[in-house]
Amino acid sequence: MLTIDEAFRKFKSRLELNERERQNAIKRHTEVREHMRERFSIDRDFLTGSYARYTKTKPLKDIDIFFVLKESERSKYREKAPDVVLDDFHAALVDKYGANSVRRQGRSINVDFGVHIDAEDNTDYRVVSVDVVPAFVASDNYEIPCADTSKWILTNPQIHAQKATDAHQAFSSEWKGLVRMVKYWNNNPQHGTDKPVKPSFLLEVMALECLHGGWQGRFDYEIQAFFSTLADRVDEEWPDPAGLGEPISNGMDQARRERAKKLLQQASTDASNAIQLVKRGQTGEALKAWRALFGTKFPLS
Repeated sequence: MLTIDEAFRKFKSRLELNERERQNAIKRHTEVREHMRERFSIDRDFLTGSYARYTKTKPLKDIDIFFVLKESERSKYREKAPDVVLDDFHAALVDKYGANSVRRQGRSINVDFGVHIDAEDNTDYRVVSVDVVPAFVASDNYEIPCADTSKWILTNPQIHAQKATDAHQAFSSEWKGLVRMVKYWNNNPQHGTDKPVKPSFLLEVMALECLHGGWQGRFDYEIQAFFSTLADRVDEEWPDPAGLGEPISNGMDQARRERAKKLLQQASTDASNAIQLVKRGQTGEALKAWRALFGTKFPLS
């Protein structure tokens, strides 16, 4: 029988990309980048978001690709409403992938590759979708369109990435693994179609403060404490780590925060109960309890 530590390490490994998944991700985001370079005057493009920060969990969805437009495009797009550039990006992607596979979002365009996700969150090693984000340089930062507010908003994904790297190093290189685990919990179908914490980036932002004190060597204790702290603090305001945009927590209204608090408290209780099962010598039951909490990728053997 697996020990709890072995099970968590196996779980952690299952949430990481393997070589086949990495190669498919490269293939997909490369073809999108090449297509968009042909259609627009792009100064540079690069990967951002949780995929680039290595905090993306499975199934692998919504890889963020940042397209920084050249200054020659400024009068065409930046001086107009955000809808204009989003509409043109949408049209360009529809030309390649078809209208049924392309969806306009508030700040990006989503391209769905039609990949089936099975009951155990497997995708035959394939990427499900990408998000395409138009941007302009704004001094040391970037501006991206926000159709929800009809404004251009400041952001800096490099700052987000550096903060995640620093937190990971300060936590004995276990920080990103713990974040992926809690994000996977957040995606658990037992919560229904509505994730407890949305956007999931908020969990990562909270983890910058909530995972503190250094790695103590026990996944079960760290996860229980993490859930407990998240529950205590989910109703706080959580600013953009780059100090540029609106608070990340603005996506959670009061009803959503109350629901998230309740579910995070329950997760903390469930984790405590699983820890107690091990203390009583019931490791097999503890493994089942952790699987019930996290979902199908938590191993039983």
